[in-house]
Formats: sequence, structure tokens, C-alpha cells
Amino acid sequence: MSEAGILGQLRPNEQGVLPDITVFGPYTYLVTELFWGSLAVTLVAYAGAWREAARTVALVYLPAYIWDWYTLTVGVFAIPMRTGVELLGIPIEEHIFMVVVPTMVIGTHETLRKLDSEGHLPAVLTMEDGE
Repeated sequence: MSEAGILGQLRPNEQGVLPDITVFGPYTYLVTELFWGSLAVTLVAYAGAWREAARTVALVYLPAYIWDWYTLTVGVFAIPMRTGVELLGIPIEEHIFMVVVPTMVIGTHETLRKLDSEGHLPAVLTMEDGE
């Protein structure tokens, strides 16, 4: 197997060859959340959408927590590559996930809106008024 820098080794799977990030061991999920969270925060900062992101996280956090707690409790899925640190009955990484996902959505949407208003998007990606 060949080296892939910090991402570890490349290994074949059904989708082709993907980096094996499990080299982070029990910190794998946390590392991926921090990576994608950094991107989400960068997008929100670029778009100046802090209030929108905070409002959205506040709105979806409780239902997401209940859903996550329930699905983990009944065994719908398991998270093997995690730290083992839990808060309120779910892995700490899941709490981070419930902040990162809506932040990424708002950051992406508001960045596209900003780029569109500045005329920096290709025509196929522009947003017409009322859409």
C-alpha cells in the first residue's frame, strides 16, 4: 500500500481508492469533525452569516440531539472510531456534528448568495429574485 501523507494509507474499496484516515484511531471522528467544522466556520465568516448560523443551530440542535440519542440507544448505528467521551448520553463528536452540519449548510448558502450578489458565480449557479 502507498503512503498518503497525514491521511495515512490508501486502500481499495467499493468506491475506488480512498485515504484511510483511521490512522487517527479513536480520534478519527473528532478529527473529521474539526476539519469540516473549520471549513464551515470559514464559509460563515466569509459570508458574514454568524447570526443566521447560530439561529439555525439553536433551532435544530434539540430535535437532532433527541434523534441521535434515540438511534444510538436502539442500535440503529454505532460509531467505532471515536474518543469514548460522552455528554448527555451521546458521543461528544455527535454534539460537534450537530453544530457543524447546519453551520456548513448556512455557510454554503450564504457564501453562494454573497458571490451571486457580487457577480462572481457562473450563470448556471446564479439565483434569480424570488427563488
